[in-house]
Amino acid sequence: MTVASETRSVVVERDIAHPPEKLWRALTQPHLITEWLMRNEDFQPAVGKTFRLSGDWGGVDCEVLTVEPGKTLTYTWNHLHDDPAFDLRSVVSFTLTPTANGTLLRMEQSGFRPEQKQAFGGARHGWQAHFTNLERVLAGME
Repeated sequence: MTVASETRSVVVERDIAHPPEKLWRALTQPHLITEWLMRNEDFQPAVGKTFRLSGDWGGVDCEVLTVEPGKTLTYTWNHLHDDPAFDLRSVVSFTLTPTANGTLLRMEQSGFRPEQKQAFGGARHGWQAHFTNLERVLAGME
């Protein structure tokens, strides 16, 4: 078996009634990331840039892999842990597609191994909540 067939992904798609440029700001400006996702240390949308996202439960170490302003943003999402069930090494990708009414936002977090059922379930639930927060942040932006 290849590694790709042994891992699962969480995918969330949502139609957002805001233009891609506005959504891009929310995905890439540190103070806005803090409002909808997590506290972040030193985020910059630049390939190779490392940063950390932190929550009450701990945090994840990240590195920006791809940046296409207004279109795609991809970064690693690594939660290092001694227990293999929680030692997550994944990739988060955001894709923005303009629509007649705003933007289709697609997020995929790939790399969940079979023994990471709890992490996979937590991500499925967590990303839905993060997208709800994102929409709230977008509604409050000028």
